Amino acid sequence: MSKDKTVVIGQNIKRIDALGKVTGETPYPGDINLDGQLWMKLRFSDRAHARVVSIDNHAAEALPGVVRIFTAKDVPQNEYGLVTKDQPVLCGPGSNSQVPGADIVRCYMDCVAVVVAETEAIAAEAVKLIDVIYEDLPPVFDPEAAMQEGAPQLHTNHPQNILCHYRIRKGDMAAGWAQAEVVVEGEYHTGYQEHAYLQPEAGLGYIDEQGRVTVIVAGQWVHEDQEQIYHALGLQPEQVRVIYPAIGGAFGGREDMSVQIVLALAVHYLRRPVKIQWSREESILYHHKRHPVTIRAKWGATRDGKVVAVEATAIGDAGPYNYTTTKVMGNCNLTVTGPYEIPNIHLDTYGVLTNNIPTGAFRGFGAPQGALAAEGQMNKLAEVLGIDPVELRARNVFQEGSILSVGTPLPKGVSMPEVVEACARESFWEQNENGWKSRPTEQPRNPALRRGIGFAAGFKNIGYSFGFPEQSWATVELHGKTEIEQVIVRQAGAEVGQGSHTAFSQMTADAVGVPFEKVKLIGHDTAETLTSGSASASRLTFMAGNAIRGAAAKALAMWANEERPAIATYQYRPPPTTPYDPETGRSEPNFAYGYVAQAVEVEVDIETGHIHLLRVISANDVGQVVNPLLVQGQIEGAVVQAQGYAVMENLISVEGKIRNPYLSTYLIPTILDVPTTVKSVILEYADPIGPWGARGMAEMPFLPLAPAIAAAVHDATGVWIDQIPLTPERVVAALRQQGIGVL
Repeated sequence: MSKDKTVVIGQNIKRIDALGKVTGETPYPGDINLDGQLWMKLRFSDRAHARVVSIDNHAAEALPGVVRIFTAKDVPQNEYGLVTKDQPVLCGPGSNSQVPGADIVRCYMDCVAVVVAETEAIAAEAVKLIDVIYEDLPPVFDPEAAMQEGAPQLHTNHPQNILCHYRIRKGDMAAGWAQAEVVVEGEYHTGYQEHAYLQPEAGLGYIDEQGRVTVIVAGQWVHEDQEQIYHALGLQPEQVRVIYPAIGGAFGGREDMSVQIVLALAVHYLRRPVKIQWSREESILYHHKRHPVTIRAKWGATRDGKVVAVEATAIGDAGPYNYTTTKVMGNCNLTVTGPYEIPNIHLDTYGVLTNNIPTGAFRGFGAPQGALAAEGQMNKLAEVLGIDPVELRARNVFQEGSILSVGTPLPKGVSMPEVVEACARESFWEQNENGWKSRPTEQPRNPALRRGIGFAAGFKNIGYSFGFPEQSWATVELHGKTEIEQVIVRQAGAEVGQGSHTAFSQMTADAVGVPFEKVKLIGHDTAETLTSGSASASRLTFMAGNAIRGAAAKALAMWANEERPAIATYQYRPPPTTPYDPETGRSEPNFAYGYVAQAVEVEVDIETGHIHLLRVISANDVGQVVNPLLVQGQIEGAVVQAQGYAVMENLISVEGKIRNPYLSTYLIPTILDVPTTVKSVILEYADPIGPWGARGMAEMPFLPLAPAIAAAVHDATGVWIDQIPLTPERVVAALRQQGIGVL
């Protein structure tokens, strides 16, 4: 399709941070030190659920080199939380907090004390000397048990531990089931997933030259981190500064607080630099995970392949605090019916409080869990109906003007049919007058190896959903005399490894009409920028691009009026969204979406249960490519991360305690595990309100991979496995149950 002429958009511009990162010169939080800095260590809870009766610091304070120990009574406003401030910064007696029961620990990652000492080793030793006396409270670790009458209650304001309950009631279910000629049912289970970013949590706090409490840390939204800090410390916004250096990955794992508030607390009181750095074990034990979700689904279709009725119940384990569960499960609720227009829908989705590790944002944000069930059901319907799985999707996918499960039309720019077609055509399918049909799969000579193919699709929001305030600011400065010699753009969007800062610079160059080399970006510092919103929800390119474009237009108008320098600030606000109606679920949930489809080929060893991912074809509508290599990198990275989620990453939690907090026992894909081929099929169907037509796309390639692999395993072996990860043990057990692979 034709594209507007651009200066640099669409070109493979080298990343502006590439050289420093590959040479090791670029500092990450753990690399930064200041003269005279102190060291911090945290004392985490020894119980899954207990009241902290007392904390005795005397032995720890007597250790030479210990500077100070902080407990709950030292936190001016002892509460925090991204969506709801429902978690104490430090749990214990004497707390000043609006959170009821701030003296209660509700999981092992709750913190009860902070030690600051002259060295890291002294701080680590002192943490062990703190004597905490607990009054044990009954715990609950199973979400469905937590919902029952009489279960231990974690918070007084959430009866039966139900943090959120979303309903969708669309159409006439009795009529839908009467129309259905084929019905399939399934129960799907997803597990925890650890973010496993390369750089564990670390940070450095100090008082800057203007007297501000300053924290250098890795996160996903500098202004939100700033707000959490100044709220907990009882300070004004201008008294707190947050700076991000290079960030070694995030994936949603840095949306919630880790070391930010406690670093600021220590610096505020001590007026000296303080540093903390977690080990890999601490990182796995003490930051949130992807939600485990159980989904029970029942789908009905006519013989000619029209899906007419869906019922489903989804139950997600929130852990003891909200984090982003209310939003994640809201998204799961929206995606559990897949990218299909279905007339009759009855859904109930719950986020449930337990004493397990908290769960929160992770790439896909509830949609991967929903997709496992939706695509599993579609593939099972295809088998029962005798209709090819691609053909069945082609008969049901969203079209322009389709009505969502929530009763309102999709935003304009729906490209799901084109995405499904492109993926099928570029992979293992062909189309004739009778529709889509897969080509035969060549089997290996080794009888222990079986090959199969699978297909799945998905969709996901771009930007914040369900009425959550969405905005992004940018400032563009044009410097020069008779011609523009330099462009400075201030945009706070986080560069977490995805290449966003390079994309911002490309969009700025294009918006102003100058070569890329004339653009300088200032970001990652609350003292230098206005809020951008978070690096999440596949929103940064979309939101920052619109903000930059608006600021550039204003600056160019000023330049034309001979204002030199021309400095303009612009706030972009997209069309509003609305929350679920509590009874029917009706809403206008999102202002834009991204669309994806994937086909895979796997090889299953029926003796060992190992799944080898041979080929992945991922078709993604990105609206307008800003930087092709960055898009390709996002697709390949998402595929490998989703591969880990689907077949390898098995985080084990027993009574709220993680039992494998090491990368030697929690396995993630290495270079030897990645697919032999990942084919990125990049489509450009312009989003009507995206900057230059661009859509967000970073999360979308994650969504369909697990159900596509499950379908390919079934194609290879004839066995459906509806629980991920598909570890060798789980695969072998399922095959043996069907008498496959018995020696």
